[in-house]
Amino acid sequence: MSASLALTHLVPLAKEVDENKVTPGVLGFIVFAVMALAVWGLMKSMNRQLGRVDFTEETDPKAAPSEPEPTGSAGPAGSGGKASPAKG
Repeated sequence: MSASLALTHLVPLAKEVDENKVTPGVLGFIVFAVMALAVWGLMKSMNRQLGRVDFTEETDPKAAPSEPEPTGSAGPAGSGGKASPAKG
């Protein structure tokens, strides 16, 4: 009983749609679904590729060993290693 009542209320709403209006329809849905699947596949592939990346940096054996900086002397930026603001 309630299903037929609901249908009688929905039929006038369906007739209110303008027949001259362009809608995406089934083709629009198919294009959207294909694009969504493509994005999902690309994200899955990117996640797999990023999982293979080794983020630890290896030292270059050809590079000259850097000299350790003295801890007690003031560096080029003054004491404490912080640059003082310009006054003027």
